[in-house]
Amino acid sequence: MKEATSSTPIVMVAVSDPVRQGMIASLAKPGTNVTGTSSQAEELLAKRLELLEALVPKSTTIAVLSNANNPVHALGWERLERAAKEMNRSLMKVDIKTSNELPAAIDAAVRAQAGALFVMPDDPMMFNLRPQIVELAAKYRIPDFYWASQFAESGGLMSYGENLRGSYRGAAAYVEKIKKGANPAYLPVEQPTRFELVINLKTAKVLGVTVPQSLLMRADDVIQ
Repeated sequence: MKEATSSTPIVMVAVSDPVRQGMIASLAKPGTNVTGTSSQAEELLAKRLELLEALVPKSTTIAVLSNANNPVHALGWERLERAAKEMNRSLMKVDIKTSNELPAAIDAAVRAQAGALFVMPDDPMMFNLRPQIVELAAKYRIPDFYWASQFAESGGLMSYGENLRGSYRGAAAYVEKIKKGANPAYLPVEQPTRFELVINLKTAKVLGVTVPQSLLMRADDVIQ
């Protein structure tokens, strides 16, 4: 969209590291026709891995499902690898480029005896594939971990991240300001400040996963 126009205002929502991706000059002063909200997906990768470790401590190998076409996933993989090394955990990267490749990717993780599935964040394809991902994880009884609560609501085991519904509602404020004449180049890009931990206890019971009381107490939502 940015390549298509340098004048029409563009409001983004939950975009990973828009500065490093070259979409804006800085969070405080975007300097372009793009503004809105960014996510903190990269910064939360290590935290998500810690939560997964607390839930499935014996998972020595974790399959990481990523979109090979998403540059953010390539950047995030480096940070995730560092965090896994510090936790003495090994990662198995499973890339897909199209939705048709999903079944084979999950099958590869199963054959490698991965103890858990970690889905990389902020990706529209992954988000749209959530029913299929959750279904495959359940089929092979793999504990699965996500960045958006919609996955847990669809039957995934656990998620940790910003409230996407709230983020999209927040985008309306940017649209209103621009409609009233504000220049997006001077509208600071906001980052989420609150993150939700959602645990699907029903899925945990099916998988035979015991959720520590410490996690249940921290959870913002426990799906029964």
